Amino acid sequence: MGSSNSTAFILILVWTIVLSSYAAAEVAITSSLELKAKALLESGWWSTYSNDTSQRCNWAGISCNDAGSVTKIYPPSDVGADKFGNMNFYFPNLVFLSLSGQEVFGSMNDDGVIISKIGHLSTLVHLDLSNNSLFGELSPQLGNLSKLEFLDLSYNRYIKGSLPLELWNLKNLAILNLTGNQIEQLFPPSFLLLNNNLTHLHMSSNQLNHSIPPELGDLEALMTLSLYGNHINGSIPVEIGKLKNLVTLDLSGNRLVGSIPSLGQLTNLVTLNVSNNMLDGSISSILGSLINLLEELLLSFNEIDGSIPSKIGDLQTLRVLSLNSKLLAGAIPEEIGNLKALTLLDLSQNQLSGSIPPQIGNCLDLEELKLSSNYLQGPIPDQIGNLSSLRLVDLTNNDLSGVIPYSPRWLTNSNYFNSNCYEIDANAFGGNKNLAPYSCSPPPHSSMKKSHNLQLQIFLPVSVLIAVCIFGCSLLLRYKAEVNPITVQTPKNGDLFSIWNYDGKLAYEDIIAATNDFDIRYCIGTGGYGSVYRAQLPSGKVVALKKLHRLEAEEPDFDRSFKNEIKFLTEIRHRNIVKLHDYCLHKRCMFLIYQYMERGSLFCVLSDDGEAVELDWTKRVNIIKSTAYALSYLHYECTPIIVHRDISSNNILLNSYLEAFVSDLGTARILDPDSSNITRLVGNCGCVAPELAYTMVVTEKCNVFSFGVLALETLMGKHPGQLLSMVSKPSSLQNIMLSDVLDPRLSPPTSQMVAQNIVHVATIALACVHTDPKFRPTMKQVTREFLSCQRSLRNPLRTISLLQLVNGEMCEEGA
Repeated sequence: MGSSNSTAFILILVWTIVLSSYAAAEVAITSSLELKAKALLESGWWSTYSNDTSQRCNWAGISCNDAGSVTKIYPPSDVGADKFGNMNFYFPNLVFLSLSGQEVFGSMNDDGVIISKIGHLSTLVHLDLSNNSLFGELSPQLGNLSKLEFLDLSYNRYIKGSLPLELWNLKNLAILNLTGNQIEQLFPPSFLLLNNNLTHLHMSSNQLNHSIPPELGDLEALMTLSLYGNHINGSIPVEIGKLKNLVTLDLSGNRLVGSIPSLGQLTNLVTLNVSNNMLDGSISSILGSLINLLEELLLSFNEIDGSIPSKIGDLQTLRVLSLNSKLLAGAIPEEIGNLKALTLLDLSQNQLSGSIPPQIGNCLDLEELKLSSNYLQGPIPDQIGNLSSLRLVDLTNNDLSGVIPYSPRWLTNSNYFNSNCYEIDANAFGGNKNLAPYSCSPPPHSSMKKSHNLQLQIFLPVSVLIAVCIFGCSLLLRYKAEVNPITVQTPKNGDLFSIWNYDGKLAYEDIIAATNDFDIRYCIGTGGYGSVYRAQLPSGKVVALKKLHRLEAEEPDFDRSFKNEIKFLTEIRHRNIVKLHDYCLHKRCMFLIYQYMERGSLFCVLSDDGEAVELDWTKRVNIIKSTAYALSYLHYECTPIIVHRDISSNNILLNSYLEAFVSDLGTARILDPDSSNITRLVGNCGCVAPELAYTMVVTEKCNVFSFGVLALETLMGKHPGQLLSMVSKPSSLQNIMLSDVLDPRLSPPTSQMVAQNIVHVATIALACVHTDPKFRPTMKQVTREFLSCQRSLRNPLRTISLLQLVNGEMCEEGA
């Protein structure tokens, strides 16, 4: 009996211990999950959400595993200023962290807040901190993230120094993007030998100033190698030819010398860009066995000589061919016509002779044809008129003769034609003394005239009939709308916002209460399409409300402008462009909800003597650069291209850190290739390009001019009106010193680096305000200059004239 009791007691004791352990484990798990939930709330990124942390896995930008542990964090794009420092990052199972464009500010050094927060996340696989304001040298503690496969620190602009040796621990790393910083040295050979999983390496637009290590050829899995816009010297190592999986090789904008090694083993290569170096050799030796592989071949601005081989026509998949190098001679091979996929052909600035082969007319997808500054002779082939996609042609400075061929297709698609007169702009064909001027009428041919009359007889009655039908339908629809108005179920508070980035729903009355019915006291500015108000929402978040003018709503352009602003801004993700959160449609008014900028517009800051002094030279240079990055994004990373029609200091807003953000994209214009790109002027007359005084065709170069004006205004502290009138006559700038036009409210720069930056920015700004758009740089070229060039001054700042800047005489590239 005693033995039985003992056994029962032991069983009860064991069961009690098991239950206690299970309960303790449950408490530990619950406690761990609560700590994670608390960390999310304390960050402030999810301040608009409920305090019910049990729903955290349903919050935007949060993913959990089956146990409820946070595994992914990617905050919504509307969370506002940097909240990184508030997060304790107690997430032992976190595998994915993306804070791109979240205004994270801090050092990447060992003692910085960044490393102290994420350096212990040993399970992390994906880390994206791009498009922020990180600075300093990379900490060796990054090597602790041993499971990392994706690391993106691009476009922080202030990360510098060399890469730590400890990065060799990241043996699983597949994608590394460090573009747009100030890193000076490539990986040590030990890293390259031990990281065979690397597939994409992006280190463009840095300060790399050494040769390319041969060990790069051992990265057998590498598919992308992008090192453009650095100061890399030496030759291209032959080991690059061993990268059999390479798809993209971009080494442009460096100081490479010698010949291009054999690339015959690169059987997957699609893009080869080595332009803007000092490479020599011939095109034949470069092509090798790349036939039927390449889509983009860019060899421009090197020392490549010889002729263009006929086997260039075997590159059946080629879309971009750029060979302007000043040294190519001989004739243009007729095999060029075999490149049916070609969209850009640039053979300008060479010594090519002979005639333009009519076979170019077979390249029906061709959009840009540049053959300027050669020795081409003979007539312009009529077959070029078959190029229905052609939007840019430049045949200037040759020895062409005959007449410019007539093409109705060009009259509608080419930017070089005036649609009122059907007259070709001389900019496309100038410098050909034997070329007859283009006639405003088509060739006098009886059959053409009869055909034209027949078209008119058919077209006019049909057009009238269609117009009558459209007018009748519009009257009928308006009548039905008045008799049977559309009703939409709305909540008791009124019309709802259209929610784009918020999960919560705000009612019209909330905005009325926040602004006291749009009281003038809350108005902080007025733009072309509405007034802007400051409003504090019930959540405590401060936003800017752009109330659209009711009178504007009746204008024909209003609907297009409103839809443009909504469509563009909700798709745009760039740290230097003001974010659009929501919009509201209400029967009383319509308004947009934007990210709030504490310091207002650049114009207002420059107009106030006290605030202008706070905006020192370094901040002003950074404002100019940030604006350039934003415009380059709109021009080259948005599809279709977005052109801002009102770049001015009124539309550059500053946050509490005096960082710049481009605003008011409601004036944006999409450059649709199927449209005429004609639009009304929006910008301040002192900021718009001079060509818009006689043409309404909007191009990216109009933005470039406005950017140049803005840059000069930022440096001068006032609008450069008088200076702009002198730019067209460079000799008048000879006796004007740069130091004399700089803002007198600031002391002259004492730092050599600051002085270099001012001269660099002023030089670029003067290039941007050139009266001829052809000679202005593109925004991509501007940003490359800002990102990749360090300039040393030959003379003190006080001795530099504006004429010397225009002529590019005062700066030389530093190491």
